[in-house]
Amino acid sequence: MNKRLGLVIDQERCIGCEACTVACMIENNATAPWIQVETQNAAQKDTPSGRFPELRMDFLPRLCNHCSQPPCVDACPNEALVKREDGPVILDENKCDGCQACVPVCPYNIISYIPEKNLIEKCNLCVHRIDQGLEPFCVICCEGQAMHFGDLNDPKSEISKIIAEKETFQLKPDAGTNPSVYYCPPKPRKRI
Repeated sequence: MNKRLGLVIDQERCIGCEACTVACMIENNATAPWIQVETQNAAQKDTPSGRFPELRMDFLPRLCNHCSQPPCVDACPNEALVKREDGPVILDENKCDGCQACVPVCPYNIISYIPEKNLIEKCNLCVHRIDQGLEPFCVICCEGQAMHFGDLNDPKSEISKIIAEKETFQLKPDAGTNPSVYYCPPKPRKRI
């Protein structure tokens, strides 16, 4: 069975520090953030929802979902976006002409067009690191140890065990893309 590389992101552990965003931009020399940390249950990052003692703020790191059926790959007329056998969806910058056909078809709104380069940019799951046997840099730099990387098709992998043992969800399952990024939702807060 082929590898299917992916991520599990534990929202209970994510502290919204955006170390993943900074790490990704540095590692990949990215122009735009390839990981966007969305604040949930709050008007903004510094304003938790609720009233003391029931304050709540959760974070959802959003990135390319490295879909099993990626609509961006099908939409690209130049074959600049490619789905690798082991799962990551990667961009060949030499083939990208900046047409942006992939941008509107991504159900996760995570592909960025960079006018200065006339190219798109997106998470590549740090394939340059994966090919050396290393984890994506966002996983290494996660302060809350909320990001986990591995082979979704290997039942003995850490992420397969997390998915089997914990409640998880995928973003927009109705889009039919079968994302390779799973989330563990935050636990309900207990009343004090």
